[in-house]
Amino acid sequence: MSFSIAGKTAIITGSANGIGLAIGRHFVDHGANVMFADMDEKRLIAELGEHSDEGSVRYFAGDLREKLTINNLISATIDAFDQVDILINGSRQVIASEPLNPDDTTVDAMLQQNLMTSLKLSQMVARRMIKQAEGRDVGQVGSIVNLSSIAAQRAHPDLLGYSIATAALDQLTRSLAVALAPERIRVNSVAFGSVMSASLKNTLKENSRCREEIEDCTPLGRIAAPTELVDAVQFLASEGSGFMTGQIVTLDGGRSLVDPVSTPAH
Repeated sequence: MSFSIAGKTAIITGSANGIGLAIGRHFVDHGANVMFADMDEKRLIAELGEHSDEGSVRYFAGDLREKLTINNLISATIDAFDQVDILINGSRQVIASEPLNPDDTTVDAMLQQNLMTSLKLSQMVARRMIKQAEGRDVGQVGSIVNLSSIAAQRAHPDLLGYSIATAALDQLTRSLAVALAPERIRVNSVAFGSVMSASLKNTLKENSRCREEIEDCTPLGRIAAPTELVDAVQFLASEGSGFMTGQIVTLDGGRSLVDPVSTPAH
């Protein structure tokens, strides 16, 4: 059983900071070619440095809610590395909702950003994976890993939109896994909580007391670093998990077992 991703090409969205960036760096360190994709071009350049257009590292900046942008991302990846073997849907957004306000648009925004972008990109990347595997009858054709949240299984009024979107993303993982299984493309998800994502980091800046509450309500007693998520993602992306598809792997320090946290932060 091999957890190797050496020589594989991965597209990682939401990779200018936080968890996506940590996954991208980990994949590069383990021999993969990585296309870092994000809306924030300045942050991509700052994080990846002057060598972001050579070797095993490339970056792509654009709004993946647009179909043309998705097409351009895939084309840029193929131009750079000739193939795409792994897709990590890490682009995500957390916005508080007003559950009793009929004019509140956060549910629409969360579904668009956290669900539809992953769906459209997965569909188009899967088509490319199938095409490049023509004539090859054995082995994994591709792996898609979605980044979800334990919010999908929790009800918090201020997280109405985000919870709905991540619950839908979990079901997307299961449904796509079944649809793509005949093509030998696996689809899994990591649902996390109490991990220092970019959004959680911003929340803690605004409300420092939130850290203590989250730590108190996480059985392992701390907030994990983004780097503590990367091995789980590598496992799902590698052929070491070759008979695993449609699964939601929880990584939250045990928080979802209890989770009385009142603050809308994950």
